[in-house]
Amino acid sequence: MSEEILINVTPPETRVAVIENGVLQELIIERSCKVGLIGNIYKGEICRVLPGMQAAFVDIGLPRTAFLHLSDLCPKDLEKKGSANIEHYLHEGQHVIVQVFKDPLGTKGARLTTDISIPSRFQVYMPYSLNTGISQRIESLEERTRLKNCLEQFKQANNCGSFIARTAAECVEESVLIADMEFLLKLWESIHIKIATAAPKQFIHKDLPLSVRTLRDLYREGIERVRVDSKETYQRLIEFAEIFVPEIIPVIEHYTGECPVFDIYSVEDEIQKALARKVLLKSGGHLVFDQTESMTTVDVNTGSYVGGRNLEETIFKTNLEAAQTIARQLRLRNLGGIIIIDFIDMKSTDHRDQVLQALERHLEKDRSKTKITEVSILGLVEMTRKRTQESLEHILCEPCPACGGRGVLKTAETICLEIFREIIREVRQYNVQKILVLASHEVVEMLLDEKADMLTELELFLNVQIKFRSETSYNQEQYDVVLL
Repeated sequence: MSEEILINVTPPETRVAVIENGVLQELIIERSCKVGLIGNIYKGEICRVLPGMQAAFVDIGLPRTAFLHLSDLCPKDLEKKGSANIEHYLHEGQHVIVQVFKDPLGTKGARLTTDISIPSRFQVYMPYSLNTGISQRIESLEERTRLKNCLEQFKQANNCGSFIARTAAECVEESVLIADMEFLLKLWESIHIKIATAAPKQFIHKDLPLSVRTLRDLYREGIERVRVDSKETYQRLIEFAEIFVPEIIPVIEHYTGECPVFDIYSVEDEIQKALARKVLLKSGGHLVFDQTESMTTVDVNTGSYVGGRNLEETIFKTNLEAAQTIARQLRLRNLGGIIIIDFIDMKSTDHRDQVLQALERHLEKDRSKTKITEVSILGLVEMTRKRTQESLEHILCEPCPACGGRGVLKTAETICLEIFREIIREVRQYNVQKILVLASHEVVEMLLDEKADMLTELELFLNVQIKFRSETSYNQEQYDVVLL
């Protein structure tokens, strides 16, 4: 399988596309006017403690207060006091060092933790943590044991916090791992000095820019090329690689082609498709994605696919294809939280198990943590996907001003009837003789055409003259009844 990473850099934003076999699988966008906060460290001030929620609101200098839950406190503090009451740890006006691990989403503020973590290429340093950890993606028991021994020995020799070996640490020489850990200790020392002198609500430390984080977090063995279309960013990536991962320097390429780098694999077209509600399957079936504040639902339909031998086989093949496409779309759209997948009902238990296994297999490449339930009798699969950033739709789009985010508009006929009721209400209340109705072109056209008879009856019944004016700036649901 061929894999590469494309990095498109412009002053307003940086975009990273992960390509597998020529197909866009993941997209990360960071805009200069709204840079992500994940990894940032602040000296916060507790502004409110909520015992009923076992949480506190923390002012870190952002427009919205951030949220700190009891379960996100440092393990050392929790173990020391052994209390399940947030008031035993925090009080109003208290200053606390916190780190953002979830960006503000919608109307919610950032999510915080006091268990600070500093990532590098091969490890994550956790100065306040107690236990050494190994990435779950490293399956070899021998390799896990080797890494754990290396991390534990360094921890004891330096009398420092704990480390977590990342997936990239697998089969890496011990000398390289030690050099990485030494770098993390020096970085933490510089952060610790800033903490000592920082004022409340002050920013202390920021994570690397997206382009450099891409090398640190996304690059893995097997990726053939990392193409970047900015000379300045290319130099920055080379400098980072020379220090931390010199073996990947030949992979980094400065793209200078006339065709935009994202057009190589039609990334722009894929982004437009990822914003659509309907996703077509190669077989002729389709998926329908509905994203709401509480959850995301995915409906699987056979569409025009009629299959070959029998209905059950048709349904099974459609669901298998859907499982692969859903896994890709979840990554691409960056959908998180609760996700309900409505697979087409399957009678065969074996078919249900195979579809579930296919979904799990395709989700293995997802960097976000997922949890899946069994397929229910109705063909529903409940799953969760860890959400740390806004979805692609929330980054690139905003609620429709006409429908308010509902996705539908009242019909012209419905608005006509609403206008009739409003006219009756106004005439009875103010006893006027003339009325002017301002509405959209579609509504006015229907009032003067299909509803003309009703309009005449209304004028005779109320003994009032009604005039209409079409307003091009009005959407279908907008109207005004003006008394003359």
